[in-house]
Amino acid sequence: MAEAVRHDKTSHQLRLLSDALESGRLGPVKRLVNTLSPAEIGNLLESLPPGKRVIVWGLVDPDDDGEVLVHVGDEVRESLLAAMDPDEIVAAVEDLDIDDLADLVEDLPEAVIEQVLKSMDRDNRERLEQVLSYPEDTAGRLMNPDVVTVRADTTVDVVLRYLRLRGELPEHTDYLYVVSRRHQYLGRISLAQLLTHEAGTPINQLLDDEQPAFDVDESANEVARQFSDRDWLSAPVVDDNHVLLGRITIDDVVDIIRDRAEHQALGAAGLDEDEDLFSPVPRAARRRAIWLGINLATAFLASWVIGRFEGALERIVALAVLMPIVASMGGVAGTQTLTLMVRGLAMGQVGSGNLRALLAKELSVGLLNGVAWAIVVGVVAAIWFQDIPLGAVIAGAMAINLAVAAFAGVMVPLTLRRMNIDPALAGGVVLTTVTDVIGFLSFLGLATLVLLR
Repeated sequence: MAEAVRHDKTSHQLRLLSDALESGRLGPVKRLVNTLSPAEIGNLLESLPPGKRVIVWGLVDPDDDGEVLVHVGDEVRESLLAAMDPDEIVAAVEDLDIDDLADLVEDLPEAVIEQVLKSMDRDNRERLEQVLSYPEDTAGRLMNPDVVTVRADTTVDVVLRYLRLRGELPEHTDYLYVVSRRHQYLGRISLAQLLTHEAGTPINQLLDDEQPAFDVDESANEVARQFSDRDWLSAPVVDDNHVLLGRITIDDVVDIIRDRAEHQALGAAGLDEDEDLFSPVPRAARRRAIWLGINLATAFLASWVIGRFEGALERIVALAVLMPIVASMGGVAGTQTLTLMVRGLAMGQVGSGNLRALLAKELSVGLLNGVAWAIVVGVVAAIWFQDIPLGAVIAGAMAINLAVAAFAGVMVPLTLRRMNIDPALAGGVVLTTVTDVIGFLSFLGLATLVLLR
């Protein structure tokens, strides 16, 4: 429901913007844009064709430019940066949090990166370099080094005086982290506890040491899973010596979850989640041509299988009429299993401990559906063509293909993962090939054995 409301709101905003731009009245456009959050502005910019996008981007409050750049895809960000001069870019990104700046800095022109680094103080520059030293999609790359730490041997009143002197806290601060003299993570203490306990209460009496810290090399997917399972708003990140390096906050985890969902949805069609909705035609055509070419090669394989039974098709025309049904049903059934598997792999729910049970369950579902729909299709075909043996042939082929589709739906993504190939991107093409080939082979093969003896 919330997602539908958000989409309706975006559509309404887009319609208002388009009407105002068509009329040439930029005043209303600027007022509308600057009532939105940076994330909403980013979503609108991605929804606009290049010409209108440049106009609206020029009307965004410069104070929001950096945050907006964080909330758009790589291709859109590239086009927005191209419309800015170096000084504008430096001004836009200099106040960003370290973790957000780390996401942007590698997309900036070399000359601008140098200016950004020069504009930063030594501590922040070292923090940025530290974050950038970790691989993408790890806890180290996600973390923000800006954390508030306290010592266990202090008291509540000392900590409160320190916070008042500090003047402000990093965004999404719900806990302060307690560290040893060597800056090793010991636990956390909530702001609520500081405000509700006596001034002389020792911090070590309030210490919560139950929240584990993420290792700096932990994968982003595991971070997202832990946040989702435990309902955290923030979590600490440590190195091999348990030294506190920074923290990950819920806003970054939401971005991971959203990106993963987009990757699974678009990857199934061979598309990149960062592709601009209005990317240049040659670039979009070139990217899609790669997967169309791969699909064409697999289609030729299926056609070759059909060609092996040319004699049967010439003698029984009904085979050509019914043949697509078997392949189509297998493709749908296999895609259902494949989708569940890709999701399970992404969330860490599939492993050696439950693979056998999962395979048995999916095979059982495939066989049950295969038999049920085989009866339906067999009866319809027999009545349609007044040929009971033909109905039996398509029923047998349907049962075989749905069982194979279930098996392939489980094994294809696992095999691709072991080959370091993204199952969300390549799984659909491989699965379709399997179900098409097995569907044609089983149907035409059974027809040859049963009908052409």
